[in-house]
Amino acid sequence: MSTPHITSLAFLTPGNFADDDPYPGLEETLQLFEYGERLDYDGAWIRQRHLEHGVGSAAVFLTAAGQRTERIELGTAVIPIGYESPFRLAEDLALADVLSRGRLQIGFSTGMPHADLLGDLVYDGDWRGFDLSYGRIARVVANLRGDYLGDPDTVIHSPGNVQRPRLQPHNPGLARRIWYGGGSLRSVRWAAGQGLGLLSGNIVTGEDTDDFTTAQLNLLSEYRRTLPEDRTTRVAVGRVIVPLDSADAATRARYRAYAASRHERTLAPQGPKRILFAPDVVGTAEQILERLTADPVLAEVSELRLELPYEFHREEYEQILHDIRHLVAPELGWRPAAPAVQGAGR
Repeated sequence: MSTPHITSLAFLTPGNFADDDPYPGLEETLQLFEYGERLDYDGAWIRQRHLEHGVGSAAVFLTAAGQRTERIELGTAVIPIGYESPFRLAEDLALADVLSRGRLQIGFSTGMPHADLLGDLVYDGDWRGFDLSYGRIARVVANLRGDYLGDPDTVIHSPGNVQRPRLQPHNPGLARRIWYGGGSLRSVRWAAGQGLGLLSGNIVTGEDTDDFTTAQLNLLSEYRRTLPEDRTTRVAVGRVIVPLDSADAATRARYRAYAASRHERTLAPQGPKRILFAPDVVGTAEQILERLTADPVLAEVSELRLELPYEFHREEYEQILHDIRHLVAPELGWRPAAPAVQGAGR
């Protein structure tokens, strides 16, 4: 069995906040992005969540994060495309990317969580006749490439300027930093055919297997088999990893209880779509390394993304990031891309 060799280390956070006072939680999430940069993480990613205590607009949040950081990649996993206008979203993402000096990494998914509540509000009426699947993502990417609108003679006039119309600001590089959160064979084939990067987390669809690891290995294999020979893309695998080393006794107990509450779902496929869940990786750095080095999926990729648990506190997230960076990631071959910034210790 091959040993994992991680060259890119990132984290994904849910962006929790309190219902009656959202600012402190959002501010702490921005501070977590800053902390991750000080620790020399390669990427910091935010979830996009609707009707929940989380970030409803990744583009807005990443714009703020871009002003608070200088180097770290800024990602979102994932934007449910069904709620988005392909052109307007492309405008927002392009603007956020320019303001961050080209650091955005954008992940998409199909599907519409809470569609029964939100669909009619987003579309001002019946939404069921719209293409809310892969084609909508392809239109976002096409808009980001910045093709001119109209024929070659079409121009628009604005104060002091005459120009051919296209999405502004024009930043075609972002179209090459688009990912898809693929959990099924069909979805990874589509992502490969479009030349998109692949995000594969701790949830996949059980197709011809009840085993999570087998299913995820099949996804990676199918993606690479389908990818055109002239395309070079990135593949990142996500895991919920919670080290205990520098946590106090009460926090350790909380971590173990959290993992125990989620373990039953990993024992068999869930629901009509046969969803498979990876077990959370909780333990000391030594125990975590034993499990990660035995994970055949991690041996197939070079990018690891830590999926931080929901509803933890900032100091707990910082402890997790600190222990992974210092005690786990170096043993997997990871090295920081730049010297650590002073003051990053806990």
